[in-house]
Amino acid sequence: MPSKLHYPALVLRWREPDDPLPVRIIQTAGPPRAPLWHELHSSAGSMPAGDGPFDFTRGVQRLLMDIAIRSPDFRHLQVPRILVTVTQARGKRDHGMQARVTPLRFAGGALTQTRRGIRFQIQRFFLNDHEFLYVMTFCLPRFLNQDFDRKFVTLFHELHHIGPEFDGDMRRHGGRYHVHTHSQRDYDERMAQMAREYLATRPDPSMYDFFRLNFAQLQARHGGVSGIVVPRPKIIPILTPARP
Repeated sequence: MPSKLHYPALVLRWREPDDPLPVRIIQTAGPPRAPLWHELHSSAGSMPAGDGPFDFTRGVQRLLMDIAIRSPDFRHLQVPRILVTVTQARGKRDHGMQARVTPLRFAGGALTQTRRGIRFQIQRFFLNDHEFLYVMTFCLPRFLNQDFDRKFVTLFHELHHIGPEFDGDMRRHGGRYHVHTHSQRDYDERMAQMAREYLATRPDPSMYDFFRLNFAQLQARHGGVSGIVVPRPKIIPILTPARP
């Protein structure tokens, strides 16, 4: 008799205070080294050192909230429903994935989708009874080792992927390039312009000062860099017959 298939849970739920979202310290790829002088004396000298590891995901969450308030293109963002997370880079390379947004719904905000007669659901993520609709993940240390401008371009790039209806689906473009536009250069320039427009509103520098530091600088200043780490959401078959 064939063994029974075991699929991941359709719902992942964390509960505070006994079972909070998991947090880990991000490590430098390769053997640790002493920080260089210029890494200890950066242009973000006004940034307080703090009492423990720098909470990267909390810092990004605060920045997203400020962007949603100040930038007309992102007023649709319901920032508390974006779960900001990190993942550990596997090597020292600066190129590769910097960040990604994972939607927790199918097209049009649908919870399920039928493919070849089988219904599928994207895992649902909850903290207590609060449901997230997107997971935004940053690859560290790699993301932090970009320059200040590229960090902002990457961040706005990922924010722009979030659908304008904020229904758990991605922003979709017409034609062949339904998620990305046909020109990466034009898209990057558009994101850079959005970042410049945000900075032109003169936000409190404490919102983005950590973007002026690379990973080694943040690590040296705070004794470590931490962030929320969760599994990447999976698409799971629902083992009941789909309705025609």
